[in-house]
Amino acid sequence: MTQDLISFQSYSAMLCIVMPNIRNVDLNLLVVFDALFDERSVTRAAARLSLTQPTVSGMLQRLRRTFSDQLFLRSSHGIVSTPRAEALAGPIKELLARAELLLRVDAFDPATAEGTIKLCASDYLQHAVIVPLIEELRRRAPKVKVLVSPREAAALTELLTRGEIDLCVTLREAAEPDLPVLQLYRDRYLCVARKSHPLKTRRISVRQLCAYDHVVVDPTGRSLSGPVDAVLAAAGHKRRVAIAVPSFQVLFELIDSDDIIAFVPERLLRKRRSAVRIFATNLSIPPVDVIATWHPRLNDDARHKWLLELLAAAARPNR
Repeated sequence: MTQDLISFQSYSAMLCIVMPNIRNVDLNLLVVFDALFDERSVTRAAARLSLTQPTVSGMLQRLRRTFSDQLFLRSSHGIVSTPRAEALAGPIKELLARAELLLRVDAFDPATAEGTIKLCASDYLQHAVIVPLIEELRRRAPKVKVLVSPREAAALTELLTRGEIDLCVTLREAAEPDLPVLQLYRDRYLCVARKSHPLKTRRISVRQLCAYDHVVVDPTGRSLSGPVDAVLAAAGHKRRVAIAVPSFQVLFELIDSDDIIAFVPERLLRKRRSAVRIFATNLSIPPVDVIATWHPRLNDDARHKWLLELLAAAARPNR
Protein backbone atom coordinates (compact mmCIF):
# COMPACT_ATOMS: atom_id res chain seq x y z
CA MET A 1 0.00 0.00 0.00
CA THR A 2 1.36 3.43 -0.87
CA GLN A 3 2.31 5.72 1.98
CA ASP A 4 0.23 8.55 0.58
CA LEU A 5 -3.30 8.95 1.85
CA ILE A 6 -5.81 8.33 -0.92
CA SER A 7 -9.49 8.74 -1.64
CA PHE A 8 -11.60 6.11 -3.36
CA GLN A 9 -15.28 7.01 -3.20
CA SER A 10 -16.05 4.50 -5.96
CA TYR A 11 -15.63 1.67 -3.44
CA SER A 12 -17.92 3.15 -0.83
CA ALA A 13 -20.65 0.59 -1.45
CA MET A 14 -18.40 -2.19 -0.17
CA LEU A 15 -18.37 -0.65 3.30
CA CYS A 16 -22.07 -0.01 3.65
CA ILE A 17 -22.46 -3.22 5.65
CA VAL A 18 -20.07 -1.91 8.29
CA MET A 19 -20.24 1.85 7.88
CA PRO A 20 -23.58 3.68 7.81
CA ASN A 21 -23.61 7.27 6.51
CA ILE A 22 -20.48 6.66 4.44
CA ARG A 23 -20.93 9.91 2.51
CA ASN A 24 -19.97 11.75 5.67
CA VAL A 25 -16.81 9.70 6.27
CA ASP A 26 -13.24 10.63 5.35
CA LEU A 27 -12.14 7.39 3.69
CA ASN A 28 -8.49 8.28 4.25
CA LEU A 29 -9.13 7.12 7.80
CA LEU A 30 -9.18 3.56 6.49
CA VAL A 31 -5.54 3.86 5.48
CA VAL A 32 -4.75 4.76 9.08
CA PHE A 33 -6.87 1.87 10.34
CA ASP A 34 -4.96 -0.56 8.12
CA ALA A 35 -1.59 0.73 9.31
CA LEU A 36 -2.62 0.54 12.97
CA PHE A 37 -3.93 -2.98 12.57
CA ASP A 38 -0.73 -4.17 10.85
CA GLU A 39 1.79 -2.31 13.01
CA ARG A 40 0.05 -2.63 16.42
CA SER A 41 1.70 0.64 17.35
CA VAL A 42 0.71 4.27 16.87
CA THR A 43 4.37 5.23 16.52
CA ARG A 44 5.13 2.64 13.83
CA ALA A 45 1.88 3.41 11.99
CA ALA A 46 2.79 7.10 11.93
CA ALA A 47 6.25 6.31 10.52
CA ARG A 48 4.72 4.04 7.85
CA LEU A 49 2.36 6.80 6.75
CA SER A 50 4.94 9.60 7.03
CA LEU A 51 2.69 11.34 9.56
CA THR A 52 3.29 12.60 13.09
CA GLN A 53 2.24 10.51 16.07
CA PRO A 54 -0.27 13.15 17.29
CA THR A 55 -1.86 13.21 13.80
CA VAL A 56 -2.36 9.43 13.83
CA SER A 57 -3.70 9.57 17.38
CA GLY A 58 -6.20 12.20 16.30
CA MET A 59 -7.29 10.10 13.32
CA LEU A 60 -7.71 7.11 15.61
CA GLN A 61 -10.14 9.15 17.69
CA ARG A 62 -12.11 9.93 14.53
CA LEU A 63 -12.11 6.22 13.64
CA ARG A 64 -13.54 5.40 17.04
CA ARG A 65 -16.36 7.89 16.58
CA THR A 66 -17.05 6.62 13.06
CA PHE A 67 -17.34 2.98 14.09
CA SER A 68 -18.71 3.60 17.62
CA ASP A 69 -16.00 1.34 19.00
CA GLN A 70 -12.61 1.73 20.69
CA LEU A 71 -11.02 -0.38 17.91
CA PHE A 72 -7.48 -0.30 19.39
CA LEU A 73 -6.56 -0.25 23.08
CA ARG A 74 -3.19 0.47 24.68
CA SER A 75 -1.26 -2.42 26.20
CA SER A 76 2.23 -3.10 27.47
CA HIS A 77 3.14 -4.34 23.99
CA GLY A 78 1.62 -1.51 21.95
CA ILE A 79 -2.05 -1.65 21.00
CA VAL A 80 -4.48 -4.53 20.76
CA SER A 81 -7.52 -4.71 18.50
CA THR A 82 -11.11 -5.11 19.64
CA PRO A 83 -13.45 -7.73 18.13
CA ARG A 84 -14.99 -4.94 16.04
CA ALA A 85 -11.55 -4.05 14.63
CA GLU A 86 -10.86 -7.72 13.90
CA ALA A 87 -14.09 -7.92 11.90
CA LEU A 88 -13.28 -4.76 9.94
CA ALA A 89 -9.66 -5.57 9.15
CA GLY A 90 -10.27 -8.02 6.30
CA PRO A 91 -12.84 -5.98 4.33
CA ILE A 92 -10.81 -2.78 4.77
CA LYS A 93 -7.58 -4.40 3.56
CA GLU A 94 -9.38 -5.83 0.53
CA LEU A 95 -10.90 -2.44 -0.19
CA LEU A 96 -7.50 -0.72 -0.05
CA ALA A 97 -5.93 -3.35 -2.30
CA ARG A 98 -8.63 -2.85 -4.92
CA ALA A 99 -8.33 0.91 -4.65
CA GLU A 100 -4.59 0.66 -5.26
CA LEU A 101 -5.23 -1.35 -8.42
CA LEU A 102 -7.77 1.24 -9.52
CA LEU A 103 -5.33 4.12 -9.06
CA ARG A 104 -2.27 2.41 -10.46
CA VAL A 105 -1.12 3.63 -13.89
CA ASP A 106 -0.65 0.47 -15.90
CA ALA A 107 2.12 0.28 -18.46
CA PHE A 108 1.07 -0.33 -22.05
CA ASP A 109 2.47 -3.51 -23.56
CA PRO A 110 2.10 -3.31 -27.37
CA ALA A 111 3.06 -6.96 -27.86
CA THR A 112 -0.05 -8.17 -26.01
CA ALA A 113 -2.36 -5.18 -26.47
CA GLU A 114 -5.68 -5.59 -28.27
CA GLY A 115 -8.43 -3.23 -29.36
CA THR A 116 -8.81 -0.79 -32.24
CA ILE A 117 -6.92 2.43 -32.97
CA LYS A 118 -9.04 4.89 -34.94
CA LEU A 119 -7.11 7.29 -37.18
CA CYS A 120 -8.09 9.91 -39.71
CA ALA A 121 -6.06 11.65 -42.40
CA SER A 122 -6.35 13.09 -45.88
CA ASP A 123 -5.36 11.12 -48.97
CA TYR A 124 -1.88 12.65 -48.99
CA LEU A 125 -1.26 11.94 -45.32
CA GLN A 126 -2.64 8.43 -45.51
CA HIS A 127 0.14 7.65 -47.99
CA ALA A 128 2.85 9.76 -46.36
CA VAL A 129 2.23 9.02 -42.66
CA ILE A 130 -0.50 6.48 -41.97
CA VAL A 131 0.97 3.71 -44.14
CA PRO A 132 4.40 3.87 -42.41
CA LEU A 133 2.63 4.03 -39.04
CA ILE A 134 0.54 0.93 -39.79
CA GLU A 135 3.69 -0.91 -40.88
CA GLU A 136 5.20 -0.21 -37.47
CA LEU A 137 1.97 -1.11 -35.68
CA ARG A 138 1.86 -4.45 -37.47
CA ARG A 139 5.37 -5.22 -36.26
CA ARG A 140 5.07 -3.99 -32.69
CA ALA A 141 1.40 -4.45 -31.80
CA PRO A 142 0.22 -7.35 -33.99
CA LYS A 143 -3.09 -7.84 -32.14
CA VAL A 144 -4.18 -4.21 -32.45
CA LYS A 145 -6.62 -3.36 -35.24
CA VAL A 146 -6.52 -0.07 -37.14
CA LEU A 147 -9.47 1.84 -38.54
CA VAL A 148 -8.58 4.68 -40.95
CA SER A 149 -11.11 7.25 -42.11
CA PRO A 150 -10.78 10.31 -44.38
CA ARG A 151 -10.09 13.70 -42.86
CA GLU A 152 -13.48 15.15 -41.99
CA ALA A 153 -14.08 18.66 -43.31
CA ALA A 154 -15.89 19.62 -40.11
CA ALA A 155 -16.85 18.39 -36.65
CA LEU A 156 -13.37 16.99 -35.90
CA THR A 157 -13.48 18.10 -32.26
CA GLU A 158 -16.86 16.42 -31.79
CA LEU A 159 -15.60 13.16 -33.31
CA LEU A 160 -12.52 13.21 -31.08
CA THR A 161 -14.63 14.01 -28.02
CA ARG A 162 -16.98 11.08 -28.70
CA GLY A 163 -14.04 8.74 -29.22
CA GLU A 164 -14.94 8.02 -32.83
CA ILE A 165 -11.41 9.12 -33.73
CA ASP A 166 -8.35 8.65 -31.51
CA LEU A 167 -5.82 10.59 -33.54
CA CYS A 168 -5.99 12.82 -36.60
CA VAL A 169 -3.02 13.57 -38.86
CA THR A 170 -3.60 16.83 -40.68
CA LEU A 171 -2.05 20.10 -41.82
CA ARG A 172 -1.44 22.75 -39.19
CA GLU A 173 -3.60 25.22 -41.07
CA ALA A 174 -6.55 22.82 -40.77
CA ALA A 175 -6.07 22.02 -37.07
CA GLU A 176 -8.66 22.91 -34.45
CA PRO A 177 -7.29 25.72 -32.24
CA ASP A 178 -8.26 24.22 -28.87
CA LEU A 179 -6.77 20.75 -29.39
CA PRO A 180 -3.24 19.62 -28.48
CA VAL A 181 -0.90 19.07 -31.43
CA LEU A 182 2.36 17.32 -32.19
CA GLN A 183 4.51 18.67 -35.02
CA LEU A 184 5.55 15.78 -37.25
CA TYR A 185 7.42 17.28 -40.20
CA ARG A 186 7.50 20.01 -42.84
CA ASP A 187 6.99 19.09 -46.49
CA ARG A 188 7.52 20.98 -49.74
CA TYR A 189 5.86 20.85 -53.14
CA LEU A 190 7.78 19.53 -56.12
CA CYS A 191 6.93 19.89 -59.80
CA VAL A 192 6.65 16.48 -61.49
CA ALA A 193 5.80 14.90 -64.82
CA ARG A 194 6.25 11.48 -66.40
CA LYS A 195 9.71 10.28 -67.34
CA SER A 196 9.01 10.56 -71.05
CA HIS A 197 7.78 14.16 -70.83
CA PRO A 198 9.03 16.27 -73.79
CA LEU A 199 10.70 18.78 -71.45
CA LYS A 200 14.17 17.39 -70.78
CA THR A 201 15.63 20.23 -68.71
CA ARG A 202 16.05 19.99 -64.93
CA ARG A 203 14.75 23.50 -64.37
CA ILE A 204 11.45 24.71 -65.81
CA SER A 205 10.61 28.37 -66.41
CA VAL A 206 7.25 29.91 -65.56
CA ARG A 207 6.55 30.27 -69.28
CA GLN A 208 7.23 26.57 -69.86
CA LEU A 209 5.22 25.69 -66.75
CA CYS A 210 2.18 27.56 -68.05
CA ALA A 211 2.46 26.02 -71.50
CA TYR A 212 1.26 22.60 -70.32
CA ASP A 213 -1.95 21.38 -68.72
CA HIS A 214 -1.89 20.68 -64.99
CA VAL A 215 -3.69 18.30 -62.65
CA VAL A 216 -4.49 19.06 -59.00
CA VAL A 217 -5.97 17.12 -56.09
CA ASP A 218 -9.17 18.44 -54.56
CA PRO A 219 -11.05 15.94 -52.34
CA THR A 220 -14.20 18.08 -52.49
CA GLY A 221 -14.42 17.97 -56.28
CA ARG A 222 -15.27 21.67 -56.35
CA SER A 223 -12.03 23.45 -57.19
CA LEU A 224 -9.59 23.61 -60.10
CA SER A 225 -6.86 25.35 -58.15
CA GLY A 226 -4.19 24.62 -55.57
CA PRO A 227 -1.50 26.39 -53.53
CA VAL A 228 0.63 26.96 -56.65
CA ASP A 229 -2.02 29.12 -58.29
CA ALA A 230 -1.86 31.80 -55.60
CA VAL A 231 1.93 32.01 -56.03
CA LEU A 232 1.61 32.31 -59.81
CA ALA A 233 -1.16 34.91 -59.56
CA ALA A 234 0.98 37.06 -57.25
CA ALA A 235 3.66 37.07 -59.96
CA GLY A 236 1.13 37.88 -62.70
CA HIS A 237 0.90 34.37 -64.20
CA LYS A 238 -1.76 31.72 -64.56
CA ARG A 239 -1.38 28.02 -65.35
CA ARG A 240 -3.89 25.80 -67.13
CA VAL A 241 -5.44 23.46 -64.58
CA ALA A 242 -7.25 20.98 -66.78
CA ILE A 243 -8.15 18.30 -64.23
CA ALA A 244 -8.97 18.06 -60.53
CA VAL A 245 -9.10 14.59 -58.97
CA PRO A 246 -9.95 13.45 -55.41
CA SER A 247 -6.76 11.46 -54.72
CA PHE A 248 -3.06 11.39 -55.49
CA GLN A 249 -3.33 7.82 -56.71
CA VAL A 250 -5.49 9.02 -59.59
CA LEU A 251 -3.15 11.98 -60.14
CA PHE A 252 -0.13 9.72 -60.60
CA GLU A 253 -2.05 7.46 -62.98
CA LEU A 254 -2.87 10.49 -65.12
CA ILE A 255 0.74 11.64 -65.09
CA ASP A 256 1.87 8.21 -66.25
CA SER A 257 -0.30 8.41 -69.35
CA ASP A 258 -0.11 12.09 -70.34
CA ASP A 259 2.25 15.04 -70.61
CA ILE A 260 0.33 16.73 -67.85
CA ILE A 261 2.23 18.43 -65.00
CA ALA A 262 1.51 18.43 -61.26
CA PHE A 263 2.86 19.79 -57.99
CA VAL A 264 2.91 17.17 -55.25
CA PRO A 265 4.25 16.97 -51.68
CA GLU A 266 7.76 15.51 -51.69
CA ARG A 267 6.82 12.76 -49.22
CA LEU A 268 4.67 11.14 -51.89
CA LEU A 269 7.72 10.62 -54.09
CA ARG A 270 9.63 8.38 -51.71
CA LYS A 271 8.76 5.29 -53.74
CA ARG A 272 8.10 7.08 -57.05
CA ARG A 273 11.23 9.11 -57.75
CA SER A 274 12.43 6.65 -60.35
CA ALA A 275 9.07 6.81 -62.17
CA VAL A 276 8.75 10.58 -62.57
CA ARG A 277 10.73 13.56 -63.79
CA ILE A 278 11.23 16.29 -61.19
CA PHE A 279 11.61 19.88 -62.33
CA ALA A 280 13.19 22.68 -60.33
CA THR A 281 11.26 25.95 -60.46
CA ASN A 282 11.76 29.53 -59.33
CA LEU A 283 8.47 29.52 -57.43
CA SER A 284 8.47 30.09 -53.67
CA ILE A 285 5.63 27.78 -52.70
CA PRO A 286 4.87 27.84 -48.96
CA PRO A 287 5.74 24.53 -47.25
CA VAL A 288 3.16 22.47 -45.40
CA ASP A 289 3.45 21.64 -41.69
CA VAL A 290 2.08 18.22 -40.83
CA ILE A 291 0.79 17.63 -37.31
CA ALA A 292 -1.09 15.10 -35.23
CA THR A 293 -3.99 16.24 -33.07
CA TRP A 294 -6.19 14.53 -30.46
CA HIS A 295 -8.58 15.20 -27.60
CA PRO A 296 -7.02 16.26 -24.26
CA ARG A 297 -8.81 13.42 -22.47
CA LEU A 298 -6.13 11.09 -23.91
CA ASN A 299 -3.17 13.09 -22.64
CA ASP A 300 -2.39 10.69 -19.78
CA ASP A 301 -3.39 7.48 -21.54
CA ALA A 302 -0.46 5.04 -21.80
CA ARG A 303 -1.53 3.63 -25.17
CA HIS A 304 -1.94 7.12 -26.59
CA LYS A 305 1.52 8.20 -25.43
CA TRP A 306 3.03 5.11 -27.03
CA LEU A 307 1.11 5.75 -30.25
CA LEU A 308 2.41 9.33 -30.46
CA GLU A 309 5.99 8.13 -30.04
CA LEU A 310 5.49 5.52 -32.75
CA LEU A 311 3.87 8.09 -35.05
CA ALA A 312 6.71 10.56 -34.59
CA ALA A 313 9.22 7.84 -35.48
CA ALA A 314 7.22 6.73 -38.52
CA ALA A 315 7.00 10.32 -39.79
CA ARG A 316 10.73 11.05 -39.65
CA PRO A 317 12.16 12.18 -42.98
CA ASN A 318 14.74 9.38 -43.17
CA ARG A 319 12.12 6.66 -43.34
